[in-house]
Amino acid sequence: MKYLVLMYADPAATAAMTGEQRAEVFRRHEALHRDLEGSGEMLNGAGLAFPADTTTLRWTGEGVTSSGGPLVAADEHLTAYYVVECASPGRAREIAERVLDFHVVAVEVRPVHDHFGME
Repeated sequence: MKYLVLMYADPAATAAMTGEQRAEVFRRHEALHRDLEGSGEMLNGAGLAFPADTTTLRWTGEGVTSSGGPLVAADEHLTAYYVVECASPGRAREIAERVLDFHVVAVEVRPVHDHFGME
């Protein structure tokens, strides 16, 4: 089963990160990438730009409108994601637990539905 692992960061903690802390975060993610690539579970993943760089499009009865910023204002922002393929929801949660730290304060694990024949 495929899972989307959505990582949410505390913007204040991210802004206050020292060079050492940033290097440690990168080291941990690189180790996770290596482990997941070695097991064949990693399909995709990336970090995301800050919410201020986001454009949100909406469909209305009169067409498409756009606005700057994320869809929903929140204390945490979506900062990165992984798409993994693993044997169970429990394994997906194990992977998600490895990204929690002082600045990734929440991780959402969501099954991916492949309904359109896309593998």
